[in-house]
Order: sequence, then structure tokens, then C-alpha cells
Amino acid sequence: MVISDLHIHSRFSRATSKEGDPEHLDLWARKKGIHIIGTGDFTHPSWREELKEKLEPAEEGLYKLKKEYRIQEEGVPDTMEPRFAVTGEISSIYKKGDKVRKVHSLLLLPGLEEADMLSARLELIGNLHSDGRPILGLDCRDLLEIMLETVPEGIYVPAHIWTPHFAMFGAFSGFDSVEECFEDLTPYVHAVETGLSSDPPMNWRVSNLDRYQLISNSDAHSPAKLGREANLMEIELSYDNLKKAVETGEGLYGTIEFFPEEGKYHYDGHRKCHLCLTPAQTKAYGGKCPVCGRKLTIGVEHRIEALADRPEGYEKQNRKPFENLMPLPEVLAEATGHSAASMKVQKEYRNMLENLGAEFEILREVPIEDIQKAAGTRIAEGIRRLRNGEVERHPGFDGEYGTISLFRKQELEDTEGQLDFFSSLGISHEGKAEEALKMLLSGKKQLSEEKAQGQEKGNARKENMQRENKNSAQKGQVEILNIKQQEAVEALERTMAVIAGPGTGKTKTLISRIQYLMERRKVKPSEITAVTFTNKAALEMRQRLQSQLGSRRSLKNMHIGTFHEICIELLQKQGLEFTIADEMQTRELAEELIGEYGLNLNVKQFQSSLSLIKNRQEHRIPKGESLPEACVRQYQDRLGSLKALDFDDILTETIRLLKDDPKVKGKSFSYLFVDEFQDINPVQYELMELWNQGGRELFVIGDPEQSIYGFRGSDAACFENLQKDYPETRVIRLEENYRSVSSVVDSALAVISQNPGQERKLHAVKGDGEKVRIVEASGEMAQAIFAAKEINRQIGGIDMLDIENSFERETERRQRRFSDIAILYRTHHQARLLEKCLKQEGIPYVIAGRDEFLDSLEVQGCISFFRSILNPKDLLARREALKLLWDLPENAVTSQVYEIQRETYEPLLKRTKPHKLIQRWRKEMRQEEDAAMDCLERMAILHKNMGELLETLSTGQESDILCCSGKSYASDAVTLMTMHGAKGLEFPVVLVLGAQEGKVPLESAAYETDIEEERRLFYVGMTRAKEELILTYADKPSPFLADIPEACIRKERAGKAAKEKQGEQMSLFEFL
Repeated sequence: MVISDLHIHSRFSRATSKEGDPEHLDLWARKKGIHIIGTGDFTHPSWREELKEKLEPAEEGLYKLKKEYRIQEEGVPDTMEPRFAVTGEISSIYKKGDKVRKVHSLLLLPGLEEADMLSARLELIGNLHSDGRPILGLDCRDLLEIMLETVPEGIYVPAHIWTPHFAMFGAFSGFDSVEECFEDLTPYVHAVETGLSSDPPMNWRVSNLDRYQLISNSDAHSPAKLGREANLMEIELSYDNLKKAVETGEGLYGTIEFFPEEGKYHYDGHRKCHLCLTPAQTKAYGGKCPVCGRKLTIGVEHRIEALADRPEGYEKQNRKPFENLMPLPEVLAEATGHSAASMKVQKEYRNMLENLGAEFEILREVPIEDIQKAAGTRIAEGIRRLRNGEVERHPGFDGEYGTISLFRKQELEDTEGQLDFFSSLGISHEGKAEEALKMLLSGKKQLSEEKAQGQEKGNARKENMQRENKNSAQKGQVEILNIKQQEAVEALERTMAVIAGPGTGKTKTLISRIQYLMERRKVKPSEITAVTFTNKAALEMRQRLQSQLGSRRSLKNMHIGTFHEICIELLQKQGLEFTIADEMQTRELAEELIGEYGLNLNVKQFQSSLSLIKNRQEHRIPKGESLPEACVRQYQDRLGSLKALDFDDILTETIRLLKDDPKVKGKSFSYLFVDEFQDINPVQYELMELWNQGGRELFVIGDPEQSIYGFRGSDAACFENLQKDYPETRVIRLEENYRSVSSVVDSALAVISQNPGQERKLHAVKGDGEKVRIVEASGEMAQAIFAAKEINRQIGGIDMLDIENSFERETERRQRRFSDIAILYRTHHQARLLEKCLKQEGIPYVIAGRDEFLDSLEVQGCISFFRSILNPKDLLARREALKLLWDLPENAVTSQVYEIQRETYEPLLKRTKPHKLIQRWRKEMRQEEDAAMDCLERMAILHKNMGELLETLSTGQESDILCCSGKSYASDAVTLMTMHGAKGLEFPVVLVLGAQEGKVPLESAAYETDIEEERRLFYVGMTRAKEELILTYADKPSPFLADIPEACIRKERAGKAAKEKQGEQMSLFEFL
């Protein structure tokens, strides 16, 4: 018989023993008599490296500890060699079906190489370095699909399926069926892990589980806890046989089980009030603690009762046997009256192992007479009772382990340490808890049941109302407009300007206007052009139009895109041959010219000044950073010789074409829409005028109070300028905010109203909500720690430690998903400490912006090389490759070096996966140890070909992970971004980090602070919040905070609220 324990953790997981290394796992497996143990934590890179160092291959797919690492301990069998199977647990926290889900998954893999492959896939979705059990904001269904695609031989098992807070069937964040969780991939789930708080008979009551194998594992966080639960298998040692046993039951004899009552979530209850309840009692109390009134933690027994379709005591046909056991040290503690960790118990434990064999042999097989001879009558009697199930059970509840008693109090009266032992059981309920139970049993039960029924009816009515409101909102999303929106949609004026405050339905109005033109005024799609400022906005506009119009209209001929996209299309249609210079290429030109002209500038200053010149913003160039005219001409000439345009040239070249080329001069767009009009600069304004010249209608929409790109040439007075240039312009203002609660709207309005200008109006349709929280912290690190703790609180805790400690009652408030939360700041530099804290806690996050590894010269060289052979006309890419890879200028001799490499790799492009190409490239270029190239290779795994990879590097978003199948897996993660980057977005919860003097408004020695624009920027940041807004500061608060009315805010100090509430403040960051 083979005993296996496949779900364990190493020291790299949170709250685990420092002895969680291969040596001690091997030692304790020998002590316990376990033949196959999981490695646990295969996703952690440091743990995988340690496993590779200390383990060696044994049977197919299994490993054993190298002999030089084996710990020799007296009394521990040395003949047994436990096998390691590669395993790991992943925590998924995500939103599905309007509910935050928290589910743990156990994965088994056929080897460490496969663990490397799967980890490389997962590392692009979340942080694998902070915790051996990583948190991924990834749907379990998608996790299963990624595993099947990457390692088809892998085994996927939903872990401890009944645990209330982190399981597939968990009462607080789980599902009601396997199909609801895994959808179309349900057939690929073959087994489930029952967990410590349930045993097979409890699972037999749910017919939905009949087709799944039931396995049990310890989920041990220390080697000494191995084997609390385990599997009994009749197999030859190999991964294939293990897989067959787990997935088909062939070779799975049965399981060794905890007593389910001993599990810490068996019954319902409230640990703080020392209240343990049966499901019936919980129902009588309406799910509320009768002591404090808070929500009770629902246990496994209750949850099974809710999903069961069979009566208690049902016995499944063809059921596999199981045994309820308890660890030998606990048996010894029961018999002696000492604690399991005491010296006396440990000495007896070692004695028994030495004389009788491994722990499981003693508990299951060794004759009672032999145990009596070696350890005495009472211990032998305890083991006899254990084997026969003659125990007293005191159920666990709400995170408190239950206890199993082998002896009654009277039997142990002469046992030393009796009183201390029994006081540790914690089975008596005193004070208020006892009174509550007496109330329950004294006839007041009926009142509680009536109250519960009333609550259920009230909840049902509330749910029906919410469902009706949701349905009506969905039906009328575009059709139902308020009066001002309707006016803007149906206006007939030649020039329309709509000033749309934050959350007032700007995009909805613009989409409805286009739809109105097409459906009511019969305008052809080819006559409509809509200009946006970001690719994301263009995509959203197209998708929403398609959603509203369906198959009634084809949008194929409608022009929707950014200024640059539309200009590129125009230039290409006129036959202009050009490539777009990337950042590294323009950087190289800047470096050359700085040297040649002896400029006292760095590359960033050169590029900034050049862009301001091209956008007619010379007056914004800081003193001492201007460029000679000859230098600017040289830059343009060198780009021209390479047939390249930089980003600014795309617009200016289009203007030149529209003015000078007879073929396009005077041509216009009939119906022109400009979104986010407040961001327009003089060059874009001229483009708009040229495109509108001779057109029929111009419709611009935006908000001057959100004009935050002055450094790029945008002007908050753009609407006023439009009215001067086009006096016939009709202006409509949208002032009904549908996004934010009134506390957010009123606070933001008070801030922006301090800028000069006419009275601002903005009304919150949503009504009241939580007050804006202003949090004072002692320093920058304290702010970052507060942010991490706040995220933890918002989602209701990220692991069992949080649930069982300071976050245990958060089930009463609405739980957020990670992607509901955004942390905004003024500069990217502020994110560094924040990242450190989030990584430490394993909180998944995405930083909006460019990945740093792309700035590596090795990465840029590799990208340039493959881009040049994919597009032979891209001369800049070829030139860049020569310089970055071989430090060579371009000439006839050096071209031979390039050609040799091109001839090698060009034939491989079509038939070789990009990550394999990069692997070969790294080996030939001796870049195996380069960390940035590691990132590029891992990213390449997710792409089918090199062209797709290069396109993703240019346009992809960090939060959307493109898989080999072409599917998109959205990683649920907290968003970190600057306030500039947040414009146009919205989140249920927004935390603005560093709302303090010097940061908001930003003070810099390089340029004079534009207070009005800084105020507009803060206004933008505040109005991203839909439901909750939190502003933090250290030292001195931002002067803008003083503008917020006292009635709208609640002031706090970081850490203080937690200290007052809990009695002591948790140390969430022990690394500090």
C-alpha cells in the first residue's frame, strides 16, 4: 500500500515553518510512513531551484532526495526513500456572476521542467515571487485551460472544496456546482479534495460529486503536520500511475481522514464570542450572532446541508473505504495529559517510532499488544479507541480547530497536567454565549425564526427590485437619454460643442449621436469620421457602436481612430513609403546630434524640446533647453534619409499633404467627431480644421476642467477658442453625473471651483455614499503599507490568516475584486514603495505604462533585429540592430555580419515558435543570464509567431494576456497608474496616494508649477471614483484638501482605526 500526501507547502509560503525544505520533508515523510509527498509551491522560482539542486529523478515523473542531503535521526527508518511529486497550490481571486470568488486549486505536474513552463505562463499574469501559494486574479476555468495548453499531462484538483472563504463550494465566495465554476472545461476536472472539515460520507450526500474521485491531503504548513490527511493507493510508483489513481480511481484504494469535527470550519459560529452552532441553530438566529449581532461564519456542515440532495447517512455505491485518524503525538498527549509539543510526549513519540515503526504503521497496523508492551496500557487503549472510532468530538468553528477526546475526564483524574489540558480544549461557553444558547433552547427560537423569515422576504424583494432596475438599465442604455443629452444628439447646428463633466455620459452621448445620424438622418457610415486620443477609446467606440447597431449597419467603412491612426492611413493611401521610428531609434539620433552640436542636454530633454517645437509650443521649452534650427533640420534630414517619420512628423506631414498635394487638397470629412476635445493641441486643431473644411457638421465633446496635457500643448480654453473661430457654434453642457456618489462629486466640485471661470455645476444622480476618507500617514512607507492593508480589507482578506484575524468580519460588507481598485499617484516614482508592499503581500497588480525590461539594450537589439527581417524596408530597425547587438556602424563590411544572421533566422520565422527563436538567439548571443531577456522570452511563450509578439510589444496592454490559442485572459489585478494615465477610466474604489504638499500640486525646480492645471489633474483623479475615494498624505496635506467641505470627509490616521477596533494592530509587513 502506498500512502500519498500531495498538498503541502514549503517555507516559501506565508505562515509556514522554516523547516519547510526538502530535507525535513523527507525526514518527516519517513517518520510518518508516507511514500509520495508533494513538493508544494512549484510556482515559486527559488523553491524550484532548490528542488532541482536537492532532488534527483527516481521513477518516471517522481523524484527523491539526494543522499548527501538526507537527515539521519535516531529511531527514524533509513531504508524508506519517500518520493516527491511536483505540486503547487494557486489562489484565484476574481469576479464571476456579480460575485467575488476566492478559490484555491491544487496542480500536479509530471516534472520540474513542466513546472518551469507553466510558471513562465503564469508569471505574465501575476506575481509568483512573494508567496509559494501565489494569488492570481484569474478565473479557475482559465487557469485550468492554461494548464491543459501548457502541460496537458497535468492534474487539476479543486482544493479543500468546502472551506468557507477560499474554495469551490465555499459558503462566502464559492459556487453551487462544479459546472458553474469550470463551465465548458468541467469534463477536465476528475477529482476534488475534500479538505480537513469534511469526510467522504459528507460528500456522498451531494450527487453532483458522484463522478469525481475524492482525495485527501494534509495542506501541511510544516513538515510535522504531514499526513493529517492522506491517500491510500495500490500502485507501482510513477507519475502516470499516480495520475490514473487520482483521475480515474484505478489504484486509489481509499483515504485517511481527519475527524471532520476537528476541522476549524466544521460547524457555524463566531469565534470572538466563543459561540459554536449547528446549522439549525444558525438558521434560527437568521445567520446573525446573538451576542454581537454580526454575521456568523457558515461552516462546512451547513454548506453541505445547503447543497445536499441526499439524506444524512447516505452510503454511496462502490464507495472507497476511509479511516479517521489523529496524529500520534495528539494520541500521546491525550493519554499522558501533556501537550503534544511537550518534552515527555516527544520522547515517547521517538521511542515508539524506534521500537514499532513509522507513525501510520503504529496508528493503523501494529497489534495493540505490541503497542502495550512498548508504550503502556493507556496509550495502547487510546490507539484501540481511535481505530474503533470511540471518541468524543467537539466541533471546530470559525477558524477554531475542534478537538477529539479519547478519554473522559474521570479516566484521567490521576494524570499529571489534567486541568491545564482540559482548559485548553475551550469547549465551555461562558457569559453571553451561554446566555444566547439558553435563549435558543428556552422557547425564544420561534421569534428568531420569524425574524429570519422576515429578513429572507425582505432580501427577496430587494433582489427583485435590483434585478428589475438592472434589466431596465440594460434595455435603455443608449435609447434613454436625459434632456441635455437628447438635445446634443438631435441638434442640427453646423458646429456643436458639448461640455461633458466627469461621469455625465460623454461616450454614451457621442455614440447616440452617431447612431442618430445613421438611423434617423440616413447618413452613410463612410461619411462619418470619429477621432479619439487613444487606441483604447477608439476600440471601445467601435465595439459600442457595433453593439447598438448590430447587423443593421456595417461599420467597416466608418473612420474611427486616433489622430495618428487616421493620418497614417491617409499617408499610406497617397503612396507615401515610410516607417515609424521607435523610441530607441529616435534616442540614437538625439545622442548623435547632442554630441555633434555640443548641447548641454540629455536625451530626454532633447526629445521633449524637439516635440514642443514640432507642436508649435516653443514658448514652453524650459530656459537653456532650446535647440538650434540647424540641429532640428539635421534631425529631420537624417530621418528622411531613412524614409522614417517620428510620431510628431506623422501629423505635420499629413498637414503638408492636405495643404500642398492637389490630389487631396480641399478634401474633407462630411461628419467629423472629435472626442476629448480638451486635449487637442495647435497641430491637431489645424488638422481638425482642414478635415472639417467643406464638411457638413463638426461635433466636439469634452471637458475643459479635465484639460491636463498643457505640457503637450493642450489648452483648457479650447472650447472658447472654437467659439471665437466658429461663432455659430452651439454649446450644450452635461451636468448630471451618473458615475460617482455625492460625496465624491461634491468634494471634487469644491476643489475645481477654486480655479477662475464661471460657476461649475455637477449633480450626483446616485445620491449619498460613503464619505471621502482623508488618511494621514507618518511617512511614505506608512502610506504604502496602508494602501496594501486597505486593498486587503476591501477584498475581504487574501488568505486564511487575514480571515481569521483582522478581516474576519469583512464578510458583512461588499467584497471587491482586485480590478475594482485603482491606486493613483502624481509621478511613477511614488509607485516604488507601493510595489514593494504589494509584492510582499502577494497582491496582484498591474502598472499602466511601459515595461522596464523593454528599455534593455539587449531586448531592444533583439526586437530591432527581428523587426528588420520581418520588414526589409525598415532601414532604421536594421541600423539599430547593428549598433545595439554588435556595436557596428552600417556599411558594406558590417552588413555581411547582419546578412549571416538574417539568413540563419529568416527561414525559421514561419515554422518556429517565438520563444524557441529567442531561446536560440540568447544562446548564440550569450545572453542566457540576462534578466530582461528572461522577461522577453517568457512573454514570447504567449504568442503564436514573431510578428504577433512584436505587435503586442508595440500596442499590447499589461492587464490583458494573449495566449497561444489567441484567447485573452484578463488578469484581475489592482491598477497602479498616474493621475494623467487614469483620465477616461473609472473604478469603484480609488485611492490617491501622496495627496500632500510638494506632490499635489507637483513642485519642480525644472519648471514653474501651473496651479490651475494641477488642480484640474487632482479633479480628474478624484472623479475616477464611483463609490469610494480615499486620499492619503504624509507630512503636510495638499492645499487642495482644504477646499473639500468638512461634511464630505472622514479623517483618519493610518493604522489607528485598526488599533482601536482590534485592540492591537496587526503587523502586516514583518519584513520592515
